[in-house]
Amino acid sequence: MFKALFKKDPALEAGRALYAASVEQARTPALYASLGAPDTVEGRFEMVALHVWLVMRRLKGDERAKKVSQCLFDAMFQNMDDSLRELGVGDLQVGKKVRKLAENFYGRIGAYEEAMKQDVERDGVEDPLAKALARNIFEREMTETAPAFADYVRRADASLQNQPQSRIAGGIIVFPDVDEGARS
Repeated sequence: MFKALFKKDPALEAGRALYAASVEQARTPALYASLGAPDTVEGRFEMVALHVWLVMRRLKGDERAKKVSQCLFDAMFQNMDDSLRELGVGDLQVGKKVRKLAENFYGRIGAYEEAMKQDVERDGVEDPLAKALARNIFEREMTETAPAFADYVRRADASLQNQPQSRIAGGIIVFPDVDEGARS
């Protein structure tokens, strides 16, 4: 009887593992040194949000994956809540700040998804994903490194799409090397 109370939820464990992997990738020094992501609190949030979005994008599909995706989202925002409290943000303000971060996250998801849809055939048109990344990460219309950043995001997306969804829904994911495309 008591075992059922303490049984671990596989979706919750997978969501936490995927969040940890996303944070680890978001901390990759090459994102900041080679691709120019700002090494600030905001820049780090952008990197975590980007990688969590990539994982959530891959998890679209079956019901198990949907639950894992929700657990990933919950792990991210529980971590944001905990981090704000550690930074000394008062209890009354934490909820408002987390809500604002969630709104920002959903805004980025919308912008990145739309850019990926437009990405099919640009044919001389300025890269919509690079523009979306420049706007959100660098807070500018375009930067020198935004196209390389967009290439990394496309490679990461393709890499995740090639990994079995059941493996990812089980909490196991491998992101590509950030500098891999630059060496090719």
